[in-house]
Amino acid sequence: MTEPRIPTIDLRPWLDGAPDARARTARTVDEALQTAGFLLVTGHGVDPSLREQIRAVARSFFTLPVEVKEKYAAKVGGRGWLGPGAEANGYAEGTETPPDLKESLTFATREPFEDPKVNAEWYAPNVWPAEVPELSGLCEEYLTRMTRLENHLLSLLGEALGRQPDFFTRHMGHPTYGFNINWYPGTEVVGEPEPGQFRIGPHTDFGTVTILDRQAGKGGLQVWTDDGGWEDAPYDPEAFTINIGDLMARWTGDRWRSGRHRVLPPPADSPTEELMSLVYFGECTPGTIVESVPAPVGRVAYEPVDSHVYLRQKLDSITVG
Repeated sequence: MTEPRIPTIDLRPWLDGAPDARARTARTVDEALQTAGFLLVTGHGVDPSLREQIRAVARSFFTLPVEVKEKYAAKVGGRGWLGPGAEANGYAEGTETPPDLKESLTFATREPFEDPKVNAEWYAPNVWPAEVPELSGLCEEYLTRMTRLENHLLSLLGEALGRQPDFFTRHMGHPTYGFNINWYPGTEVVGEPEPGQFRIGPHTDFGTVTILDRQAGKGGLQVWTDDGGWEDAPYDPEAFTINIGDLMARWTGDRWRSGRHRVLPPPADSPTEELMSLVYFGECTPGTIVESVPAPVGRVAYEPVDSHVYLRQKLDSITVG
């Protein structure tokens, strides 16, 4: 993957730099998001040891017997354990694929909403498995840091779009963000992949920005670009991988690409490979009306949508059964 298509952005010049350095960063971001919808971001200040601790504790849950994990079973969009066969992300783009070869622990916003209808649909207490009591504290700290990082990124995106830095952040006062810990075990757990089966099938994310902490592997992340097709995503252990979701692409009138991606199945020459990803899905405050920015910045004038009506439709589309 060549650097210009998916560049590495150091956030420090944006956070602490002079106006010309901030402007250069914003231009680079705008150019990159018009091609693949992906960035690598360093200078974020999130301690790598926190991520390592979450992985270690989460793995001790995922390797428990199935009957123990089933106590925490949830549906897509809920809180708890998504077991094998729960999701097929390829469905979101109309591709009939076998279920994704993964398990997930999934969490969401920690604060209830004042509107009872919003609360009923979008809030429930997070489910923390009793077998791994350390997980809740680690994830609470991680989510606090993700919220802060998301706000920095959205301010940068507002500037990159030629708007005010609060163009997006003013709609994020009480978002319904999601957080998944995705476990990708080897074939000794999931079996031999079926034809067209992936750890996560080809798709684009649904919300604003996704902040991904990933591990490198042969059966890892691939991204799609028009000129290169499917290619292995660039990897930097210090960096977060950032991609634009469908709602953000719509908001920018398709100036920025919703980053299409997939996670390959366990590789034939390394069938026991095991990976784990920490995935923060940025979303808006419920009731946000998303309207495409006009030309010449925007390129497609979409009809305005309620962000959470749109999001619910997308979540329903990937649910198996």
